[in-house]
Amino acid sequence: MTDMPNVDADIIEPSIDPKTRKIALRHVSARNDGGTRTKVQVRDFEPVHTDEPASLGGTNTAPSPLETVLVALVGCDGVIINGVAKAMGFAYSAADFDCQSQIDVRGPKGVPGVRPYFESCELTIVLYTDEPQSRVDQLIKNVEYRCPVMNLLRAADVRLNVDWQIRPAAQA
Repeated sequence: MTDMPNVDADIIEPSIDPKTRKIALRHVSARNDGGTRTKVQVRDFEPVHTDEPASLGGTNTAPSPLETVLVALVGCDGVIINGVAKAMGFAYSAADFDCQSQIDVRGPKGVPGVRPYFESCELTIVLYTDEPQSRVDQLIKNVEYRCPVMNLLRAADVRLNVDWQIRPAAQA
């Protein structure tokens, strides 16, 4: 990286000119008809919905908004793993994700001093590869450095515990 401080020797070069700002926009629109269910439109895809479980006053017809944050986390990790692997010439056959979070439901109910979002998040990533451990470590470091959703959660001070498990590629 020319004229850029090297954060860590294991961090790979960016795949874009680091000196040229490039803004990407993301847009969704939504409608809520006075209940817990919200219909969300993303680009030209079929609408997606959010709702709450019946135990929280919802109709339990779709994932909750906080569950969709976990969907975004594992989906984003999948995209970033793929991008970093391509940049490194790193071979893997699959990645499995398991994710759960903890929230004190008093927060979204307005109890002062209780955060209205995740306290913690446990994420297990099983990566199927035959790459040597040093390259696996480099891939992990770069994925965690680049993943927007993972870093968003960390910036919100969510205790994020990521457990990477490596299995042979043939076991995928």
